[in-house]
Amino acid sequence: MKWNADIAGFKLYLQLERSLSTNSIEAYQHDIEKLVQYLEISGKTKTPQDITLDDLRGFLVWITELGMTATTQARIISGIRAFYKYLLMENLINTDPTDLLEAPRTARHLPDTLAPEEIERLMESVDRSTPEGERNRAMLETLYSCGLRVSELVNLRISGLYEDEMYVRVIGKGDKERLVPIGSTAIKHIRIYLESVRVHQQIQKGEEDILFLNRRGKRLSRVMVFTIIKQQAFKAGIRKTISPHTFRHSFATHLVEGGADLRAVQEMLGHESITTTEIYTHMDRTFLSEQIKKFHPRN
Repeated sequence: MKWNADIAGFKLYLQLERSLSTNSIEAYQHDIEKLVQYLEISGKTKTPQDITLDDLRGFLVWITELGMTATTQARIISGIRAFYKYLLMENLINTDPTDLLEAPRTARHLPDTLAPEEIERLMESVDRSTPEGERNRAMLETLYSCGLRVSELVNLRISGLYEDEMYVRVIGKGDKERLVPIGSTAIKHIRIYLESVRVHQQIQKGEEDILFLNRRGKRLSRVMVFTIIKQQAFKAGIRKTISPHTFRHSFATHLVEGGADLRAVQEMLGHESITTTEIYTHMDRTFLSEQIKKFHPRN
C-alpha cells in the first residue's frame, strides 16, 4: 500500500534528519493514520499523491464531528502538513494540498506559574532531616534554577555538572544537547545531597552517573517527580495545580518579567522556535550566565 511506504519514509526522515524523539515520531504517524482511517470510512481509495484540498476539508469536518477540540485538530493538521512537506521535498508530489488548508484557531493559554514567594515557601517546607528530603530539595532547586523538563531532570548526570563554570549539560528533546546555567543555591544543595546522601547509597549497575536516585539506587521516574512535587506543594499550603512543568514556566516567566533577553531564555529552555518562548512575555554563552545572575530570583 502506497501510504505505508510513504509513511515509513517520513518516519525515517523524522528520525534521521529531524532527530525527533520516538514519542514525537509516533504522534506524527498517528496523525497521518487518522487521515487514512477517514478515507477508508468514506470509501475513498486514494494514495497520498491523490489527496486534494477538498479531501482534507472533509477530514477536518469529520474530526470536528468526532468531538475533537480545536487544539487537537490543529495538532493533527500540523502533523499532516509536515508529512506533505516531506513528500514535496522528496519530489513524491508536485503540489502540496495542505497549502490552503485552514486549521481551527486555538486560544493561547497562559501557563500556571508560582510567585517567587511561593517558590521560597515550597523550598523551605522540605524536611531536610531525611535522605529523601535532602534529595528533594536539591532536585527542586535544580528544576527551578535551570528550567528543565522533567525528562531532562531525571536523566541529569554527575559528569554533566560543571560546578566551577556553573553549567549543567542537558539532553533535551530529540537527544539534543545544550548547556544551561545553574545558580549557586542549586549547586550548594546538589553538593550537600551528593556528600551526605548519595555517597552512602547502593547504586544499581548502569545508574552510577545518574544524579538523582531513588532509595533503591535507580534513577527517579517521571511519575515519582510529579508525586513528590504535588505532596510538597500540599505541605507548603499551595493549592494551585502544580507539576514539574510549573517550575519550568515559573523559571521562564520570572526571567522575562525581570527583563531577561528573550533569545537567551529560548536557548536555556531548549526551544527551537522563539515563538514558543514568546508566551512568557505576557507579564510585562557569556550572555546566558549574565541573564541568570541578573534576573533569576534565587541568585
